[in-house]
Amino acid sequence: MTSQTSKELIIDVNAGETSIALLEDKLITGLYKEKNSIQFSVGDIYLGQVKKIMPGLNAAFVNVGYEKDAFLHYLDLGPQFSSLKKYLSLTLEGKPVPAFSSFPLEPDINKHGKITEVLSPGQLILVQIAKEPISSKGPRLSSELSIPGRNMVLIPFSNKISISQKIGSDEEKLRLKKLIQSIKPNNYGVIVRTAAKSKRVATLDNELRELVEKWENAFKSIKQIKGPQLFIGELNRSSAVVRDLYNASFNHIFVNDHHIYQQIKQYVETIDPEKTKIVKMVSAKTPIFEQFGVDKQIKASFGKTVSFKSGAYLIIEHTEAMHVIDVNSGNRTKKDLNQESNALEVNLAAAEEIARQLKLRDMGGLIVIDFIDMTLAPNRQALYDKMRSLMADDPAKHTILPLSKFGLMEITRQRVRPETDIDTIEKCPSCNGTGEIQSSMLLMDEIENNLKYLLKQNPSIKFLKLKVHPFLASYFKQGVFSIRYQWAKKYKIKLKIKEINSFPVLEYRFVDQNEIDILV
Repeated sequence: MTSQTSKELIIDVNAGETSIALLEDKLITGLYKEKNSIQFSVGDIYLGQVKKIMPGLNAAFVNVGYEKDAFLHYLDLGPQFSSLKKYLSLTLEGKPVPAFSSFPLEPDINKHGKITEVLSPGQLILVQIAKEPISSKGPRLSSELSIPGRNMVLIPFSNKISISQKIGSDEEKLRLKKLIQSIKPNNYGVIVRTAAKSKRVATLDNELRELVEKWENAFKSIKQIKGPQLFIGELNRSSAVVRDLYNASFNHIFVNDHHIYQQIKQYVETIDPEKTKIVKMVSAKTPIFEQFGVDKQIKASFGKTVSFKSGAYLIIEHTEAMHVIDVNSGNRTKKDLNQESNALEVNLAAAEEIARQLKLRDMGGLIVIDFIDMTLAPNRQALYDKMRSLMADDPAKHTILPLSKFGLMEITRQRVRPETDIDTIEKCPSCNGTGEIQSSMLLMDEIENNLKYLLKQNPSIKFLKLKVHPFLASYFKQGVFSIRYQWAKKYKIKLKIKEINSFPVLEYRFVDQNEIDILV
């Protein structure tokens, strides 16, 4: 009997940022970061204003309050855009609006229509953030609105019921579909999430009512909104991560902020009252990520080079167009295996680490993986099957192609947020990462020239202290007729050299007897 995977969430809240680490058997498998001041999270619904129509792109740019206008394509309007447009217009004008469940829906818009037929500059529309701002691009929008819950997603202006494909049992799918049909109000579609499996009708009914109430209450205050403005906000990132990841197998959720602790505890209490005790407040002097060993794992997992098994390693490069991953065996070989078998073993182990890295870094777009060459077709198929199996539980939409004849595997993965990027390399303060520093001879000339200029401007100075890095201090004080001695005699001053350990190699300062800097 296999032991169940231990799952823990570690939530680190500080003044500028909230970081959330998902650990499975103490190994980090997910890292989520969000600036505390961030806006425009995926799922947020805004009342926006159309700024510009782009007929050539069949799209519009919409002002939602971000520094760059957001992008809305015609295909992202949703089939029931006319109904949304009419309902919003009636509400904004203050006209009598029937109860949402009895609102007569408009015909679906033409799939092959033009943006100019449904939108005009200055128009107010409801839009949802589909992709957060990435790089120099503004948010990507959709008008096919959805309100996510723990067990389901509510789709206004629809009557369709969809069941998660990850619920394998046909009998359970049928049960859930009949159950939702019996409790769902008219004009609301529902996507049943995997978490709804085996849930009772009372649990699902309560959640459905909450989501419907959230949608309909938002329209009661819309008359005071002049736009662009937030209409319905997603949960804070911590609660959203708990909502999307939490299941009965979670063992602990550790938080270092009392406010977030209360929010998450209250949320867990509503969805799983018996598990409230797993949410724990940590208030130790040691940083929470350091306390649970997360910092070390982050540093080991986010570099350009990632080791994964017995000397084998990955090299991960990022460009604007794609991500490239190179698999290297390093010094890892087994004498009892031939080259083909060694390559297969390394590649299968690399696939496990790559699947973890894609989710951990939230890498999106095109990923090209250069595996170690294998000549046998069954081995190439085994690697392809292994990667598909490892990625099966990835919540991001993705497509995996078989190995090409050059040993390359291509993966496309949905990108909705900026990639999680942790800088694990520090730049040398002396060379600024170039690997080159100024010649010591030139530096000595520079210091002497500044000393000469300083004394020329202030002839009354009789004492100076030169603060430098210990390496330079030793160089200037070396020998009976040291450089310090020569300068003191040449310029007729008392010159003292002081070592400063915190100085970069090329930094220096002149100070007077009162330790006050003398600017050159």
